[in-house]
Amino acid sequence: MPESFVSGLSTQARHKVIELLNENLADTVALTLAVKQAHWTVKGRGFIGFHELLDEVADRLREGADLMAERITILGGYPQGTVEAAAEKSRLEPYPTDLEPIESHIEALKERFMAVGEKLRKAIEASEDAGDVDTGDLFTEVSRQIDKDAWFIGAHADAT
Repeated sequence: MPESFVSGLSTQARHKVIELLNENLADTVALTLAVKQAHWTVKGRGFIGFHELLDEVADRLREGADLMAERITILGGYPQGTVEAAAEKSRLEPYPTDLEPIESHIEALKERFMAVGEKLRKAIEASEDAGDVDTGDLFTEVSRQIDKDAWFIGAHADAT
């Protein structure tokens, strides 16, 4: 295991939190790719606004993934952020590649955002139980943005 830049956490706690971070990193990478799939294939009324929103959402997801990957390194672990690792470790349902209607994308994305938000909230509690409130705070920050983007995507249905 590489050098840790955190003091006051046991090796066991660091291992547990690194595992939590990598699980949620895989989900975030998978969700980012789902958002891009929707961005590329969406059609219908309200297309341009939704298409542009999805680019912004993907950028925010990458920021959250970056926070998790950096925290893993700080804790002395290796981020598992490749597409191969995400495909193997993500707990999300695979995103359909043959969707086109905007309503179908809204529903499919909303479901996945809600699932990731739930997993992040469980990770907040688990990391704090392990004694790492800083990682709990990181998960809180990411989950707030996930919730907000779930709202942006879900509320878009009302505008179409």
